[in-house]
Amino acid sequence: MLVALSAGAVTATSVHTWYLSLRRPPGTPPNWVFGPVWTTLYLMMAGAAWLVWRRTGGGRALRLWGWQLLANALWTPAFFGLRLPGLALLVMGVLVVLLGRTVRIFGRIVPLAALLLLPYCVWVLYATYLTAGFWWLNGD
Repeated sequence: MLVALSAGAVTATSVHTWYLSLRRPPGTPPNWVFGPVWTTLYLMMAGAAWLVWRRTGGGRALRLWGWQLLANALWTPAFFGLRLPGLALLVMGVLVVLLGRTVRIFGRIVPLAALLLLPYCVWVLYATYLTAGFWWLNGD
């Protein structure tokens, strides 16, 4: 939740100014969708990490989870703070790789934890499409 709140602080100004001036890729949802979706996904991500922590007490799997969470958090300053959709797309590429590895390792430890991350995976792929679309339509 702290990540989401920090991201919101960076986003606040750009969402109401710069973001509104951008051409949007097809399928871009209304702004109000992002809050509930991310809140739900962060709760599911936390639940998945908790299940793995309960089984292992930490270790490599949770370090990897932390790295993907950091990549997730870096997207907001890249896109909204620096206003660089191309850089944000690069961040998304890193996130996709780290998230894929996280799901795989979580699945070996607690299969339910991997299942809890699947909606997040779908959303990240969708967000990657949107980021690529913003970059393609608007440049950096």
